[in-house]
Amino acid sequence: MAKKEEATLTHNDKTYKISELPEEARKQLLNVQAAESEIRHLQIRLAIAQTARSAYQQALIEALPK
Repeated sequence: MAKKEEATLTHNDKTYKISELPEEARKQLLNVQAAESEIRHLQIRLAIAQTARSAYQQALIEALPK
């Protein structure tokens, strides 16, 4: 069976084993990961809104009197 590789964090060219980080550092890492996930979600929502705006603008242009 293949050996499972332990999760690490690299910062300023130094690598840390996540399992060996202090509890506060692990909590903050989870906060960073949650924030990154929310940013990705918001970027998707922004792309959807921008696409909708573009479609509405096009519909407005087509609805203007000639």
